[in-house]
Amino acid sequence: MTDAITRRRPASDASGPESWTAPLVQAPGHRLVCRLRAIRRMSLSCLWTLAASIPQRLLLRRPGAAKIRFARFYWATICRILGLQVRVVGEAAGTIRDSAAVRNGERPIIFVANHSSWLDIAVAGGVLPTVFVAKQQIADWPVIGTLARLGRTIFVSRQRNNTGRELQAMTDRLNNGDNLILFPEGTSTDGTHVLPFMSSFFAIAKPSRVDTSLPAPPSVLIQPVSIVYDRLDGLPIGRARRTALAWYGDMDLAPHIWSVTQWRSLGATAILHPPVDPADFPSRKELSLAVQQIVAEGVAQLHHNPDHPEAAHH
Repeated sequence: MTDAITRRRPASDASGPESWTAPLVQAPGHRLVCRLRAIRRMSLSCLWTLAASIPQRLLLRRPGAAKIRFARFYWATICRILGLQVRVVGEAAGTIRDSAAVRNGERPIIFVANHSSWLDIAVAGGVLPTVFVAKQQIADWPVIGTLARLGRTIFVSRQRNNTGRELQAMTDRLNNGDNLILFPEGTSTDGTHVLPFMSSFFAIAKPSRVDTSLPAPPSVLIQPVSIVYDRLDGLPIGRARRTALAWYGDMDLAPHIWSVTQWRSLGATAILHPPVDPADFPSRKELSLAVQQIVAEGVAQLHHNPDHPEAAHH
């Protein structure tokens, strides 16, 4: 994480959860209500995860789309438990398909989104029929690593000596009919801007060379996705609280979850932009620049006009 992003965190003299992420009213009675709300939500999330893991383990052993639909249901339920209402603008270009559909010419979708919070996983997972691509460290995280495996996440280390194996894992998923979602910023941000996309994330969509000993990736489409957290306790988020739900820099995960779950209600908007064909761009770098611009413009327009998200839909 760059120093520039870390320095964007406002200083706070308050003890405990940072004041710019904590609920606005902090009277003693209200603090107790907020804390009880957080305990209830985290408890329900754990219980729901334990209950959902049983059918998902069974579904993972069977062919078909049930495991994908159940994963979406799981994340959508997590959003409801957290009080997170997701507004969707546009339509997902991808659907649930199988390997036969890919062989017959249907093109899997690679969703490409900005990344500012752990909440992005629940938002995207509840809306999109997709498999996540995550950094290898997440596989070792307690609970979250297990959740990722149940969601059939592909783990990548971003080390050169593993690139071929990781690209092959993504190729296999695409050939089997899965869609993928990527966060090409390479890290999470404070939510006020979108970092330049790393062109290496687009290798699966526009491979530079083909190893004839390995199955070739199918032709794909890329759908840019802009995610913005725009409401807290039913009110639009202004500039001063735009970073309230962002998890970035040197923030620890557990305190951030504790702070976020204290809010009465949260709101996010996901713009599903029209898909982009990688074949329309001469190089991977130009493709990544074009997709980053679409995502960044969507985020900026949502910040300026959150009540009319359709204006940001290209």
